[in-house]
Amino acid sequence: MIRIPEDIINAMIRQAVDELPNEACGLLTGTDGVVQARYAMTNVDHSPEHFSFSPQEQFNVLKEARRNGRKIIANYHSHPSTPARPSEEDIRLAFDPQIIYIIISLAAEKPDVKAFSLAGGRMQPCEIEIIE
Repeated sequence: MIRIPEDIINAMIRQAVDELPNEACGLLTGTDGVVQARYAMTNVDHSPEHFSFSPQEQFNVLKEARRNGRKIIANYHSHPSTPARPSEEDIRLAFDPQIIYIIISLAAEKPDVKAFSLAGGRMQPCEIEIIE
């Protein structure tokens, strides 16, 4: 399970909408499965079908997280026109069983946010608890 403040969930959704038609992406940091900070990242691919983080931005987030006693506990990206489930590419590129993978779908009228974890080489649904 991952616990995410409602304002961070809302900011992730706003970013996904603002970056249409491309996929938006970012990192979440915190401790003990509780998100404390969101970092909107640049999708250097500028694509509606896939994303890549800027290596420099990733490094900067990692440094700041460590400085604040936090860890990167999740990454997120949007699916502008497909459901909130891992694509074949998402599965192929998932390699870290220590973090949560969050997908924000804008395919329906209402945004859909789902989380997944990597277990035994497979992506498994993970519960999101929205906190205030």
